[in-house]
Amino acid sequence: MARIAGVDLPKKKRVEYALTYIYGIGLKSSRDILNAIGISFDKRVNDLSEDEISRIAKKIQENYIVEGDLRKKVTMDIKALMDLGSYRGLRHRKGLPVRGQTTKNNARTRKGKKKTVGSK
Repeated sequence: MARIAGVDLPKKKRVEYALTYIYGIGLKSSRDILNAIGISFDKRVNDLSEDEISRIAKKIQENYIVEGDLRKKVTMDIKALMDLGSYRGLRHRKGLPVRGQTTKNNARTRKGKKKTVGSK
């Protein structure tokens, strides 16, 4: 079982796709890591040797912010926006879409379930 950055990688998957299970590493980053180390994309996780796993883990640790550190950074960045009182921070605080989407008819993901206002 390959465990990198606190994440158990699926054994049967190809390495390039298995690395994307780590928060902060996408397909491009995964391929860059494997190219730098010299591991084939076609190799399966259960075929990796301990040496290869340790080289991947070392490369990720040196060059990428992943998992808990990245989640903490994103949270702190959002908190900084809210503390500044910027427009984006206000939208985060109110739970509305941040990136300019319309809210008249849509935005149910951010706004939550409809709250019908009754009339008498």
